Amino acid sequence: MPTIIKQTSMTINGEKVNTEKTLPVINPAKETEVGVSPVASRDDLNKVVFAARTAFPKWAALSMEKRAEMLEKLADVIAKNREELARIFTLEMGRPINAAFGSYTEIDHAASWCRAVSNYRVPREVIEDTEKHRVERIRTPLGVAGLIVPWNFPVMLAMWKISSALLSGNTIVVKPSPYTPLTTLRIGEIAREIFPRGVFNVVAGTNELGQWMTEHPDIDKISFTGSTATGKKVMKSAANNLKRVSLELGGNDAAIVLEDADPKEIVEPLFWSAFSNTAQVCVATKRLYVHEKIYDEFLDSFVQYAKKIPVGDGMEPTTMIGPVQNKMQYEKVKDLINDAKRTGANIVCGGNVEDKTGYFIPITIIDNPPENSRVVTEEAFGPVLPVIKYSDYEEVIKKANDTSYGLAGTVWGRDLELARTVAEKLETGTVWINEFQVMGPQYPFGGHKQSGVGVENSLDGILEYTNSKVIMLKKK
Repeated sequence: MPTIIKQTSMTINGEKVNTEKTLPVINPAKETEVGVSPVASRDDLNKVVFAARTAFPKWAALSMEKRAEMLEKLADVIAKNREELARIFTLEMGRPINAAFGSYTEIDHAASWCRAVSNYRVPREVIEDTEKHRVERIRTPLGVAGLIVPWNFPVMLAMWKISSALLSGNTIVVKPSPYTPLTTLRIGEIAREIFPRGVFNVVAGTNELGQWMTEHPDIDKISFTGSTATGKKVMKSAANNLKRVSLELGGNDAAIVLEDADPKEIVEPLFWSAFSNTAQVCVATKRLYVHEKIYDEFLDSFVQYAKKIPVGDGMEPTTMIGPVQNKMQYEKVKDLINDAKRTGANIVCGGNVEDKTGYFIPITIIDNPPENSRVVTEEAFGPVLPVIKYSDYEEVIKKANDTSYGLAGTVWGRDLELARTVAEKLETGTVWINEFQVMGPQYPFGGHKQSGVGVENSLDGILEYTNSKVIMLKKK
């Protein structure tokens, strides 16, 4: 199987666009260059925004049914190119190609997500209808939407944004992460024959390009997924022309295991809630609280399960967990592990990062660290997990909520009434009970506190790309 990806191009106004300046794309498993990405200039951005602005009136005037037909065609071409896209995805992102939550899964979900969103329709709401008066609320598209996509789910999260923005009548400018641009650029290439010129645009570049997009006066909406620190900068830049923003940001999600939970039943799902995609998931379990009555039994089973999971190159068929995606994140995770060692943490699994090729971090589990330790208070976004003992439910809820984040959480136990009570007290946008990371186009997804602004997915997420417009008619 080839390991070098052919050069991909940007899509501007339906045309192939290359740039003189390029950026190497690194395979995190081998630290070798697998492709090059274009680097858009400010002039390129102005051209693509002009193209999207020019295409907007005709695209917005199309019926939602016509726009939905094109989304279905997009889903078809993604599915048709599944093998190629999954290979590119693994080479640039590092995720195992065959794992349960691997590259094929990402491509398949992207296609099915796009197809599902195409079935939604934005309703016309009748607020009042009397003999003398009729009041309706309709929704109109915002205009040009800038969609800034992260490196951890570069296809799936792109499709969340793309499908909702296009269905609701906006034209789009998509910017993938400079770490993982190639799969998204390739989707832009295969989509050129589907959409009218200027409707579906994909540009690539450094983080500087993202700043230019958020500042651009002719971009009407920014949908950004990434860190909370960057999200604050996006919001500040967007304030210049009061463009709408949707922000899906960081989290420090807690899992709470109740005293009646069966350790043997929950070890496997809890492991994957924390470590799937090498723990590079916004809604991954990042703090695991276990009741003292079952703590020792659970921790022993959890560690034994973790030691059986193969970590390696995502192109190898047996690999279940791949490398950390980029060197900057790799160094951050190593620093957290080293800090835990310096402060005397009891590391019961992993912890020793080998000096070898690839951004590989062993699955690392830390036994009952202090609440004020960095590994508890900071989002690792890598395969490091603190497991923490607790005795009182109100106490653990307070600890779970003691963070500036509020993205998601999980509760595990047999007493469903108690589990629901705990879930309702967690200050998060989503709580799963006895399951994890269940996502669907029908479920609104967003964060509380500093984990985000607005929602993605469901009808609520589609409406984020629209204006609310009230029409009042006096009949007599």
